[in-house]
Amino acid sequence: MTALDDKQETGTRTQAGTTAEGRGNREETAARLKRLLSFKNISAIYILVALVVIFGLLIPDTFLTMGVWRTLFDAQAITILTALAFLVPLITGAFNLAIGAEVGLAGIVVAMLIAKSGLPVPVALVLTLAAGAFVGLISGLIITKVKIDSFIATLAMSSVLTAAIAWLSSGRQILGMPDQFRVLAVSSIGGITMPVIIMLVVAFVIWYVSERTPVGRRMYASGFNHHAARLAGIGVARLQVGALMAGGVIAALAGVLLAARINAGDPTMGPDMLLPALSAVFLGSTQFRGGRFNVWGTVVAVYVLAVGVKGLQLMGAPGWINDLFNGVALLLAVGLSRWERSARRAGAIGRVTRRGRRAPAASD
Repeated sequence: MTALDDKQETGTRTQAGTTAEGRGNREETAARLKRLLSFKNISAIYILVALVVIFGLLIPDTFLTMGVWRTLFDAQAITILTALAFLVPLITGAFNLAIGAEVGLAGIVVAMLIAKSGLPVPVALVLTLAAGAFVGLISGLIITKVKIDSFIATLAMSSVLTAAIAWLSSGRQILGMPDQFRVLAVSSIGGITMPVIIMLVVAFVIWYVSERTPVGRRMYASGFNHHAARLAGIGVARLQVGALMAGGVIAALAGVLLAARINAGDPTMGPDMLLPALSAVFLGSTQFRGGRFNVWGTVVAVYVLAVGVKGLQLMGAPGWINDLFNGVALLLAVGLSRWERSARRAGAIGRVTRRGRRAPAASD
């Protein structure tokens, strides 16, 4: 074989290899796109589209109006903040059932500081957020130092905070709020209300910290297996306390915005936020991240639940449909989340098993 033939053969092989590599890249891209758009990965978005189409056909005169959608997006911003306040400690493995009471307490505290103590609005806001962080710190210390399970500890804390709300407010609304305070809930920038803007900023910060920083990776590691994380040198207790404090601040922010929306401190607001928050977080865990709690899945899940409830209400459904819808959604979300994790674990075991079976044949 001549040198020319060798060069031609080498060129043919190189070209064939390049072609095969390009085909493999295209197939990999197509497979990745297929996984990204699969119903399993973004089922909430498909459900949202289906709900919009169904209610749009059944009640177009009310459901498809701009006013309904503007109100829906604005109203759910506080629900999303509450869900994010629940999400942050849950990533580390701490289950915070006091999140609704934390929202309610913040609404009462900020109203008392402004209407009864006469403090300027900015000072009252800072003190209320600090109170939220303090509540989170107490919960964190009970869980990590006293070694009480987070489910029990935060359930008890919820009862304590509910009693504190009743004591501080005497069971009555706190009125006399200045117009400067209400501006927090009604002002807008470019047609986007302030609660929505605040919610988007908080969501982006949480997403960046949890998904793009070493702290976020340690948080997820603690939540998946805190024993292994502790053996790996991760300060699980410190992360959980910090996450509960951050969640307390976010819950306090939601309470402030809720009080600003009604321009009063209402002792009944807050506890009702717990069930929608739980439903959204667990439903959101089945979106985008394959069974892992995540920010944008939670945001989408809140709006899916809100669209379903709003559509049913506009069709004349009774008032209790809200609790029923969120309760059923929570059951389905938890079931889907557990199934997602089990399926992923089974798939990983299957891949390892298949590799182990091929190994002896390769060695022979």
